[in-house]
Amino acid sequence: MMNYSPREPWNSAVTVRGLGVRRGATQVFDGLELEVPRGSITGLLGPSGCGKTTLMRAIVGVQKIQDGSVKVFGVPAGSTELRNRVAYNTQSASVYSDLTVEQNLRYFARLSGAPVSDVDRAIAQVNLQAQAKQTVGSLSGGQENRVSLAVAILGQPELLVLDEPTVGLDPVLREELWGVFRSLADDGATLIVSSHVMDEALRCDRLLLMRDGRIISDTTPQGLLTETGASDPDRAFLALIERDHA
Repeated sequence: MMNYSPREPWNSAVTVRGLGVRRGATQVFDGLELEVPRGSITGLLGPSGCGKTTLMRAIVGVQKIQDGSVKVFGVPAGSTELRNRVAYNTQSASVYSDLTVEQNLRYFARLSGAPVSDVDRAIAQVNLQAQAKQTVGSLSGGQENRVSLAVAILGQPELLVLDEPTVGLDPVLREELWGVFRSLADDGATLIVSSHVMDEALRCDRLLLMRDGRIISDTTPQGLLTETGASDPDRAFLALIERDHA
């Protein structure tokens, strides 16, 4: 089994040290350590059940932990001062289907304390101006995902934690959504995007590859391919698994 040593970026959005999490009889993490650099897209990739969602819940402060620490912008995850600095977009829909896009955004803006003027910006940033007056229930799956993303970016949070936001989408819709992610990062936000679709690794700036509750590689898209000598991310991940067992 190979040893993993996290990098220590000068400017980290998230720092995880010695994280231990147990869910029922299952030890999900035992001493997990990692860093997430600011102002970039970090892909959290790995097969279903490897611990991606549990890690994201720990980062946003809603996961009970046994040991270790999770800090976001230098303070403990879940701290009150992070309320408007961190946004979490779960796999399940977080908007109301019987309200219009605009009504959803106005409602969540009031809850979060974001200015009403931010509603138009968020709708424009996810390219839903033409659908603003439509009910969410009348939208496509990809458009509904973008409404949830618009809710998440109200108030312009510094860290966006997105749990498999492209799952079940066709290639065109995935391409559109990744375009939105890139524009957010270009504007200075930090994004953590989880996926079990390995070709999405090539769209990220940095990669954390997980397996069985462990980080088996902290790298870049090009570094992943170079390190393994593989021609695509799927083969690269399989090569890492084989090395991990060696």
